[in-house]
Amino acid sequence: MEPTKYNILITGAAGFIGSHLVRHFIRKYPHYHIISLDLLTYAGNLANLEDVLNAPNHTFIRGDITNKKQIDALFNKYAIDGVIHLAAESHVDRSIYSPIDFVHTNVLGTTVLLHAALQHWGKDFAGKRFYHISTDEVYGSLGHKGRFTPHSSYQPRSPYAASKAGADHIVRAFHYTFQLPTLLSNCSNNYGPYQFPEKLIPLTILRILRNEPIPIYGRGEHIRDWLWVGDHVKAIDTIFHCGAIGQTYLVGARNEWKNIELVRLICDLMDEKLQRPTGTSQALISFVKDREGHDFRYAIDPSSTEALGWQPTVSIKDGLNQTIDWYISNNKWLQQVATGEYQRFWHKHYQKRFSP
Repeated sequence: MEPTKYNILITGAAGFIGSHLVRHFIRKYPHYHIISLDLLTYAGNLANLEDVLNAPNHTFIRGDITNKKQIDALFNKYAIDGVIHLAAESHVDRSIYSPIDFVHTNVLGTTVLLHAALQHWGKDFAGKRFYHISTDEVYGSLGHKGRFTPHSSYQPRSPYAASKAGADHIVRAFHYTFQLPTLLSNCSNNYGPYQFPEKLIPLTILRILRNEPIPIYGRGEHIRDWLWVGDHVKAIDTIFHCGAIGQTYLVGARNEWKNIELVRLICDLMDEKLQRPTGTSQALISFVKDREGHDFRYAIDPSSTEALGWQPTVSIKDGLNQTIDWYISNNKWLQQVATGEYQRFWHKHYQKRFSP
């Protein structure tokens, strides 16, 4: 039997998770036509897709998910069968300075995409799927016990989390009001190659490579559940193809670390790889003023996704080793993205937090 042909629109395709997902789908499903969409702002980099950019089953388009005219044209031209929606403003620190941008992109952009799908699919939803990828931050902050489940109450505490929560609610509203075939997942903190160095792990690696202070909020006691990006991509694949319409799935690795403990592990791994005396990188750790509204702990119960047959496979040490090796081997990529807008934000956000 000939494989089913699908035209899949992936938004945020040149970003961190998006580029890994595009690469995975292009290679695993050669009979799919992958239409990649990205606005190529500071965190979207076409170099992230360089090895698959000219694949025969791939089309890249620079575009804005908030531009209704452009999104409608995409659905018309490519007869989109499925959407995997990753495009978002995603950094909590930036949302403190520009909450309107986050609401505009994350809420309005998601609504534009949903509306386009509804208009172009009409009432014939056979084979159609709109999959929205969200974050565990919509659930707020946990104490020392418990994990988020698909039934946890929403309690977003940052402009970023609130904008993603708003997008989640819009997705569910389109399902219940219009019967649009939607899927939704909330994931824990991702890490791996191609991540923009404003997030904790690549930021730490960059500062060590430059022998510069590593900023740690407060005393580094905040706890996060860390998920290898390749494991997340496999979960997205599983949910998109096997998930039940209208359901929410949680994706995590049951892999909780205090920020300070994770940074110390990265420091020790890098000292070994860079052949520096043990403790050299840890000496760069600098505790800075805590972030406004900083959630204490996130933790995911991934049972809903595991029930579909998915399991995380990469341990934190293996994942960190692969990540560090990639950044060291791709230092040119790292130096290119850590300029311009990145430097302006660094000085605006972090410089004032260091003790005089």
